[in-house]
This record gives sequence, structure tokens and C-alpha cells, in this order.
Amino acid sequence: MTSAQVDQHDERPAGNEAAGTDSVNTPGEVAGEGYQRGLGARQIQMIAIGGAIGTGLFLGAGKAISKAGPSLILAYAIAGLVIFFIMRALGELLMYRPVSGSFSEYAREFVGPFWGFVTGWTYWLFWVVTGITEVTAAAQYMAFWTHSDIPQWLYALVFTLILYAVNLISVKLFGELEFWFSMVKVTAIVGMILICAGILTVGFSDAADTATVANLWNDRGFFPKGIGGTLMTLQIVMFAFLAVELVGVTAGESKDPEKTLPKAINTVPWRIAVFYIGALIMILSVVPWHEFQPGVSPFVAAFEKMGLGLGAGIVNFVVLTAALSSCNSGMYSTGRMLRDLALNGQGPKVFTKLTKSGTPLVGTTVSAALMLVGVWINYVAPGKAFDYVVSFATISGMWAWIMILVCQIRYRAKAERGELPQSSFRAPGAPYTSWFALLFIFMVIVMMGVDKDSRVSLYCAPLWGLILGVSYLVLKAKNPENKAFAKRS
Repeated sequence: MTSAQVDQHDERPAGNEAAGTDSVNTPGEVAGEGYQRGLGARQIQMIAIGGAIGTGLFLGAGKAISKAGPSLILAYAIAGLVIFFIMRALGELLMYRPVSGSFSEYAREFVGPFWGFVTGWTYWLFWVVTGITEVTAAAQYMAFWTHSDIPQWLYALVFTLILYAVNLISVKLFGELEFWFSMVKVTAIVGMILICAGILTVGFSDAADTATVANLWNDRGFFPKGIGGTLMTLQIVMFAFLAVELVGVTAGESKDPEKTLPKAINTVPWRIAVFYIGALIMILSVVPWHEFQPGVSPFVAAFEKMGLGLGAGIVNFVVLTAALSSCNSGMYSTGRMLRDLALNGQGPKVFTKLTKSGTPLVGTTVSAALMLVGVWINYVAPGKAFDYVVSFATISGMWAWIMILVCQIRYRAKAERGELPQSSFRAPGAPYTSWFALLFIFMVIVMMGVDKDSRVSLYCAPLWGLILGVSYLVLKAKNPENKAFAKRS
């Protein structure tokens, strides 16, 4: 990033300086933002790898398998390609201008201040809802050991409070915790793949007699529920990939973003190939698809079918860790998104305050308090809690992807005209790949409207849009001269 870019884009609206921070940045802080660049290459890599390995894969895949059978593998492969296009579009924007709260920043610059406002608040809501999803999943995982002895809502409450406490630490320690959380997830999936490979080749465990790659097509074919059944799983598949864009939020706190972020983004293809496609191929080869049930982790179910009870317990611990890790990342993101909005005059000033260690305490506290709604959901409807929140998390999370693609298309057009400097990490095939990804996302939204279980999220989206529209107009009327409401040239 050139000095000219810094001068042009590091402005903040007057009257919205970060309270609680010094005007002069200490070494390691981000100019104009007050954050500390405490995330190293090792941590960024593992956050990128582990961010997308959570509830969507470990728990949601059980429902998706029952709906689509082995063809779910193809759904993950196609969706994974779209995710790669999205991540390369984000990478091009990040190398043009790496900042914390990147999605709303780019929306403000390339689409308009209102869209930056909508994107920032919607991404914040996405992580609040995702946090509810993850603590719900974690509470369900605990039932593997305690069954119904302890109510599900109590686990959700305890986990929410613990993760809130964890987020009152420095970003460096957050990165270290996420590194080890992600390492556990990665090690577990690789280990599971190797065990399944051993069963298929050497033959051991209770599943050895029926384990065969032919299970992928023997039982009513590769598309046992038809093409329509596969299409209906796309919202579950896309939910599994939500959080891959988290590296964009970490941009403002990365030690060397020009090197670490492109490297992390370029790991997307093999991440998808190994952790999603590879894992599903192995699981569905060892255990026939019709033996998996919604609401049950396919990883845990696979070990139980193999007769490896201890292995099922270990995997259940791993998926519990995965859910808590994703929720932890959510609390990290929400505080930073709220602070970015506040710094731009599009949120309460109180969210600008940082602790001495550079943590946005107020924003994180408010977000954690709202995540307690998940405790109430688990209390009133423990059996349906996960399904209720997944669809809304998906639609709100995909909004960030839509804005990333739209901003990249507009940025590339300006860069080609010489109005802006070219990014050092250009998205291959853009803007055509970006347009393809946009069309795919809109197709997923249409399929969500067809599915009665996820249709409720489409009802909620206009209501959320109305709330944001009214809020924006009120803020603009109170501060008509604020730069936050003037489109950047």
C-alpha cells in the first residue's frame, strides 16, 4: 500500500475519533485505528483454515447428507469454487487497502455510505446469530456425554459467558488460542480421513465388511434424492463456508498483511478439497449415506458405526472445540465491526473505546449480551434451535459476500481506467468470475425461498433492511454535515 493510498483512505469522520486511545500510535498499532498488529503469519494461516471448519461441516452435514446423499460431495465442490472466487475478490481489495472492518469500508467507498452502513451492521448481526448457532451446537454436543441430565440451555449459557471472558484478552493471545483451536480441528479431520482410508484398504472395525467406495453410488445412485434434493442442500453447504472471509476482518491487525493475507487466501482450494470433499468421500464410503440422521454429527456417527466408541467420544470433543472456536471468532469480529461503524460516524461513539491491550470492550460486551438470546432459544425450543438460526445466519452472511463481489467489480473497473492503483493480488478471471459467483449466490437465495424450513430468513431480511433504512435516515438527519453520509469520490 502506497503512502498516497494511506493519505487518501485513512480519513475518519470528524468528531468520531477513537475514545480511550492516544492520538499518537505506539509501535505495532494500525495508523488511525488504534489496533495492534499482533497476528503473525502462523496465526493468520490457522484462523483462515479453521474459520470455516465449524458447525456447518460437523453438525449441518448430517442433515445435508440425509437430503442429498453422496451428491452432497458435488454440491461442496461447486460451492467451494464459488467461495474461491469470492476470496480472491476479497484478496484483491485487501491488497488495495488492508483495513479492519474491510467489508463495510469497501462498501462505503465503492457503493455508497448507506451500503457501508448496511454491510457493517449486517455482518455484525451475522456473527451474533452465528454465535447463537455455535453455542447451540456446542450444547447439543454435550448431550453425547450427559444425555438429558443437564438442560441444553444451561450449557449454552456457560459457553457464552466463558467465551466472552476469553475475548477480554489481547489480540495476540486471541490469535494464539485460535491457532490451537484450529490445529485441533485440522488434526482431527486428517486423522479421521486416515482411519477411513485404513478401513477401506486394510479392513478393520465393525464397518470393514460393508466399507467400499461403491457406497457412493450403489444405494439408488449418486443422486438418490434427485438433482432437486442436491439443490435444496445449497443453503446448508454455503452456511458451512461462512467465516472464510474472517481474514478480511483481521487485516487491520496482521503484522504483514501484504504477505500473510494472499498466502492464507490461496490455501482455500486445498482446504476445501481436503477438509470438505475428502472428508465426505471417506465418510460416505465407509458408512452408507442413509444411515446418517439430521441433528447428529456425521463424524461422530461414523465412528459409532465403526464400533470405535472411544473414537466417537474424541471426535465429539473435537467438534465441540470447533463450535466454541467459531463462536470465539464471532465475538472477535463483532466488537471490531461495531468500532469500525462508530469510527465512521455510523454507530454510537461508545463503541470506539479500546482497552489498553487494544480490545474493543464495549462492542464485544454488547454483542455477547445479545448472544444470550441463544440461551433463551435453547430453553424454549432445544430440538429446533439449530435449524431456526442457520437460515438467518446464511442470508446475513451471504450479504457480505455479495458486497465483496460488487465492490471488487467496481474497484477493478476504476483501476482499469487508471482512477485507482492496481492491486498487487488480482483476482483471476475477474470480473467474469465475480459475476458468476453473484449469480450462484442469488440462486441459493431462491432455493432458500423454496425450502419451507429456511423461508423464514427471507421474511426477516426485509424487516432488518427496514430497521437499517430508518436508522440511517435518522442518523443522517441528526448529522447532515458528517462525512459518514457523503459518498467518497
